[in-house]
Amino acid sequence: MNGVHDLGGMHGFGPVVPEQNEPVFHSDWEKRVFAMTLTAMGRRVCNVDEFRRAIEQMPPPSYLAATYYEKWLHAIEALLVEKGIATREEIAAGHAAAPGPAKATGPVGNGGVDSFDSSAVKLRFDKSYKPSFNAGDRVVARNFNPEHHTRLPRYARGKRGVVRYDHGVFVFPDTHAHGLGAKPQHVYTVEFEAEELWGPDRNERAPVCLDCWDDYLERDRTAAAKPRAAKRRTAKPAGRSGPRSRAGAKKGRKR
Repeated sequence: MNGVHDLGGMHGFGPVVPEQNEPVFHSDWEKRVFAMTLTAMGRRVCNVDEFRRAIEQMPPPSYLAATYYEKWLHAIEALLVEKGIATREEIAAGHAAAPGPAKATGPVGNGGVDSFDSSAVKLRFDKSYKPSFNAGDRVVARNFNPEHHTRLPRYARGKRGVVRYDHGVFVFPDTHAHGLGAKPQHVYTVEFEAEELWGPDRNERAPVCLDCWDDYLERDRTAAAKPRAAKRRTAKPAGRSGPRSRAGAKKGRKR
């Protein structure tokens, strides 16, 4: 997703000014939004990638003006309507149009925290999914401009890096966010040099490391290509450079 929703951010919005002694929640309604969101994910109403996609569908002016938990509220309301759990009229009214069950049924999951899900842990170490790259491989981040959700920031697309670590197998957010399947694949830490990303205006402090799925990467063919070795000439044996005369040849001949 390009534009203001891009994972890597954009220029022109000024510095990030951290709030001193910032509380976890600024008001009670933020606590309720947090609880509703994790409950919805824990009951499999939606997954974390769908949640991020719903935030990215906010109109840019609304997105830029919204606070952190206002974005969460927009996303959970949109997903409850999308999944048929509630209508916009019910959300506006603040209550269901018809009585619901006295008590919610079904197990509550992990609140959408995939790393604590037993199935996610099994998937991470599933050896049936073979890695496309190994540590030390030189790669290029694919250069594409998707209208869908993606975890590959725009500033890294088309840039060269080096695979540093393989984290195992995870669901692919680009499809998982849109109901197109999990498409499990390996995720790698890829290191990009600052000069590769930013050019002469680079930050000298450190390179940038990104978590990249298999489908975000291609092998760096320019790094794999080796220059041809120069063809070696066979040295001539030491001695006369020209043919020997007939007389000389006869003189050296033995009977």
